[in-house]
Amino acid sequence: MGSTQLETVPEPKYWHLKTVLSEALDSEFAVGEILPNERDLAARFGVARATLRQALEQLELEGRLQRRRGVGTTVAPPRMGVAVGTEQHAWPGAAGDAWQSADCAQAAPPAAVAAILETDRSEAVHTVRRSRMSHGQPVAAELLYIPASSVPGLTAIDAPSGPARARAVLRELQHLELEGQERAVELGSARAGDAKELDRLPGAPVLVVTTRFVAAGRVAALSVATYRADTCRLTFGDSGSVEIHHGPERRAS
Repeated sequence: MGSTQLETVPEPKYWHLKTVLSEALDSEFAVGEILPNERDLAARFGVARATLRQALEQLELEGRLQRRRGVGTTVAPPRMGVAVGTEQHAWPGAAGDAWQSADCAQAAPPAAVAAILETDRSEAVHTVRRSRMSHGQPVAAELLYIPASSVPGLTAIDAPSGPARARAVLRELQHLELEGQERAVELGSARAGDAKELDRLPGAPVLVVTTRFVAAGRVAALSVATYRADTCRLTFGDSGSVEIHHGPERRAS
């Protein structure tokens, strides 16, 4: 990577540096290659390390770089194509659902979740934890919040805990008539638990997809799915499904 004159550029230094670094990634670095450390990069381009960090953070947000625990900053692979979510009018756990159930517990939900489900804050709900892999890489983590009233036929005998319990909860959920789904997408930062599951650093950019499943005129289940922003580009089709596509375009739709 060659030096560049940043002082005469009217745009923010970190933004111009981002462009220079992006061109270097295309011409001089291979996927998975580790970048020089921040001190060396800052010296090479004649910028403060704070400016360099801003540029690197922007490239990470755009999916060009990945920060990996114990490794450093590496060149990210292209986004992978993964179907996300189920078709319209299908409960989580229905046929064709590629999510893997990891655990299930009964606990009081966060206040914001209780408000959406219209349950008492102290009322325990079934919390199903699921994960999604693609090409051997973790791409998403999900928490499904399901009130006991949505699965009245569930008993402790079905499965006491773990993945088996999660599957039993989802099987019972299929007995309800699903009236519709409401989805919202927002950019966020990975919390410690999600970051560990997704092999990211805490605070890394993520896409959070919140889905409300409506039955009998109320929210019968709530999904909060966290996707790696460096891996996923989300688009909504006419069917209401969400897909992640390959391609050079790197911004979230």
